Amino acid sequence: MPAYATNMRFKFPILALTLEIITIILFAVFCTYDDGKGHGHDAESNSTAHTKKPMDLYPMFQDVHVMIFIGFGFLMTFLKRYGVSRVGVNLLLAAFGLQWGLLMQGLWHMEDGKIKISIFKIINADFSTATVLISFGAVLGKTSPVQLLIMTILEITIFSINEHLVAEILNANDVGASMIIHAFGAYFGLSVARVLYRPGLQNGHDNEGSVYHSDLFAMIGTVFLWMFWPSFNSAIADPGFPQLTAVINTYLSLATCVLSAYAISSLVEHKGKLDMVHIQNATLAGGVAVGTCADMNIEPFGAMLIGLVAGVISTLGFKYLTPILASNLGIQDTCGVHNLHGMPGILGGLAGIVAVALGKTNKGSATMQAAALGSSLGFALVGGAITGFIMKLPFWGQPPDQNCFDDSLYWEVPEEEHEEHEDMLGQADHSKNKAEA
Repeated sequence: MPAYATNMRFKFPILALTLEIITIILFAVFCTYDDGKGHGHDAESNSTAHTKKPMDLYPMFQDVHVMIFIGFGFLMTFLKRYGVSRVGVNLLLAAFGLQWGLLMQGLWHMEDGKIKISIFKIINADFSTATVLISFGAVLGKTSPVQLLIMTILEITIFSINEHLVAEILNANDVGASMIIHAFGAYFGLSVARVLYRPGLQNGHDNEGSVYHSDLFAMIGTVFLWMFWPSFNSAIADPGFPQLTAVINTYLSLATCVLSAYAISSLVEHKGKLDMVHIQNATLAGGVAVGTCADMNIEPFGAMLIGLVAGVISTLGFKYLTPILASNLGIQDTCGVHNLHGMPGILGGLAGIVAVALGKTNKGSATMQAAALGSSLGFALVGGAITGFIMKLPFWGQPPDQNCFDDSLYWEVPEEEHEEHEDMLGQADHSKNKAEA
């Protein structure tokens, strides 16, 4: 297998330390603490950027931080032999991504030649890492940590350009980032997955499935994300009533989404049983779909309708669309990010267009909302394709087909060795007993 140089002894440490040293130098040149005397240049909400007290947004930051590291980390631990990689690499990518995100987003909002770091900015940096973690789901189990670091640096750079265009140039509303995070992250990841298509996996893989305990671990991620999603959608909303509106709309959309996801799962599965894949993922689609218009006056029933539709399309996507994408388009979407983030993200963008057209907010226009959705999808698809071709270069340590979805290629897994040893002893005892008999 000459095309697969999976040994990371030098390539990973050199890349990781080089990126970190470059980042530290850039921080030394450009970054300082926010002194509270800025001019309010932050993109999404001028009034939120410099609140009366510097720590007012810290509880929201904590919630978002939990979502990034625990929610996203555990959500995709369902693969029976790839849980360590998902949680472990999630920490790696998020830790680097939030640093790079501070730089890339901060460059658009410099004051006196400096990026002034505030709670508002570190929330946005966490948001930028969410796009990478969503894309990671589409290529989960088929990429090396080296490839994923390359994806992180490129994706956050492209994300920051699109975010600036959407928020500053188009002045579009997307407080919960249905378009600029969820739709972008999903279609970026799908575009990468298409470029990295593996014909050898078209009929599946022995390790591409769950076991009882891995599904339980994944539900930990689901519950954390579900609980904290109102903070995600309201963190950068204008203080006061808009922020409260965002919390309420997200809260109700999520609750309704659970009912529709459970109902459709039972409807389409064998003998009316529930499918854990649907429950782990589609129950969150309401949080994604209500994001764009979360802070708008869409009325509680409007938020619930969005959640209802999101749960339906997400569950149906897992059941029917994912196999079609894999067989007809060559898009092997490991975690079904198209169903949780892609389609609900587009639904959120469309809901935002309708809400603005109906005058549910006094900011922006329906035309600019549509342009923002188009921009996010365009940057994602083109940027993902370019990133995929760079990741496809043979020296990044990607796994061969037979070693996909397996922790042991890149991690020391002592428990696995212990289990193998126990199995060998058991087989030896069985042989001995059989011989004695």
